[in-house]
Amino acid sequence: MTNLCSVLETPAAAHPDRIAVVLGDIRLTYAEIDALAGSVADLLASRGIGRGDRVALSCPNLPYFPIVYFGILKAGATVVPLNVLLKPAEISYHLSDCEAVAYFAFEGTSELPMGAMAQAAFDEVESCESLFTIGADPATAMPWLSGHQVPFTGVAVDEDDTAVILYTSGTTGQPKGAELRHRNMLDNVLVGQDLFEPDPERPDTYLCALPLFHSYGQTVTQNSAFHFGGTMVLMPRFDPVDAIATMVREQVTNFAGVPTMYWALLNAVPDEHTAGLLAANLRVASSGGAALSAEIHRRFRESFGVTILEGYGLSETSPTASFARFGQEPRVGSIGLPIPGVEMKLLGDDGSEISDDPEAVGEIAIKGHNVMKGYAGRPEATAEVLRDGWFRTGDLARRDEDGYYYIVDRSKDMIIRGGFNVYPREIEELYMSHPDVSLVAVVGVPDDSHGEEIKAFVVPQEGSAVEPEELVAWGKERLASYKYPRIVEIVGSMPMTATGKILKRELSTTGGRDVAAR
Repeated sequence: MTNLCSVLETPAAAHPDRIAVVLGDIRLTYAEIDALAGSVADLLASRGIGRGDRVALSCPNLPYFPIVYFGILKAGATVVPLNVLLKPAEISYHLSDCEAVAYFAFEGTSELPMGAMAQAAFDEVESCESLFTIGADPATAMPWLSGHQVPFTGVAVDEDDTAVILYTSGTTGQPKGAELRHRNMLDNVLVGQDLFEPDPERPDTYLCALPLFHSYGQTVTQNSAFHFGGTMVLMPRFDPVDAIATMVREQVTNFAGVPTMYWALLNAVPDEHTAGLLAANLRVASSGGAALSAEIHRRFRESFGVTILEGYGLSETSPTASFARFGQEPRVGSIGLPIPGVEMKLLGDDGSEISDDPEAVGEIAIKGHNVMKGYAGRPEATAEVLRDGWFRTGDLARRDEDGYYYIVDRSKDMIIRGGFNVYPREIEELYMSHPDVSLVAVVGVPDDSHGEEIKAFVVPQEGSAVEPEELVAWGKERLASYKYPRIVEIVGSMPMTATGKILKRELSTTGGRDVAAR
């Protein structure tokens, strides 16, 4: 069956009584999730909503997310997951931009009144005809399903129909919706057989700490857990202490996260005994979304005896494009090889493929079953990044003699100081090895004499009294004169996205202790 909802329907038919979703004391079987998703599909069908229609969804990591997500797919419609932190004006933009005909939104909390914000946005968009609010009380969460508890098998669709529209972060303008086909999403899940070697006799238990509205959480955790008949343990909000307790209690075997999550876990493990309990079950630890420092890689392996497998991808590539190979000694710092069925190459400034020189840096281009249709309603933006089937990522990398890729940096993050190209990741990797540095982010700031100057924001290790001057001097000893940060600011924390990426564009010079050195 082509419909992406098959990743739920197939295991529901084969293992109806197996636990599919866990949230605290709540345990729902595959049969229960599938039946509720069928009710959502019947509700939509009763409103005339089906193949080709777009339906938006705002929901944190709660059982309602997979229920509604797969219900929309069962009806043949397209799911448009929205970031749960969006404000009314942003929500209305997304509803209008994707031409949503219906909208499901969780009620939220007093701190995050998602339902009220959803209502305000819905009222501004005439083309969106139905709003379904999901209540916070499980007993009365989905009253609109009354009368729709009937069996519903997923509608047959074409493999090139759009299954999901995922919005980019909008760092270079208004967010754009990447249209992902059913076959894009399905094939990206299927490669997990090669990447993680799941055992059908002993299905994995996945901790879902990544937000499900993001492609990483959807494909690598939710859709993979269901397709391989595993159990998805939900965390509505990532907290490292709670995550460790949950991983031990639920005997989690598969964890996918971003580097800042691994950093937080390492700083939250209470003792060696707890680390041993976690390590006893953990089979797969994977990282993506941003560069993983060699220091975090080393510390995690020492603490838990598990090697983090690093991969790479984007919303536009469903998301996985490359990955380390399970069971092989990893090449620390590498994002691995292209996944089966996907090609990657490096392009120079003129768009031509660069040589096999392992020191040459170029922009990653991707071609294969994972690449999106394009940006919804934006043919010109699509044409800018999709050329002859190759998706131009904007990420800079090099490739070694064995074909393994190494991210150098985002092209937009590259700093040009006095005519020299400086890659922040290289500096960040070095500073992460400093004994007093817990986390670091490097950015370029305007400078009259050099165009840009290099600035490092540093979160010190707990109890450290390190001074900015010390860190400037330390970098000067170890980096070329055009590379080391002349400005260092000590901060207590970093601004991050809902997916745990550091928001470099929001870093400011207020509130910390900094020093400028020439």
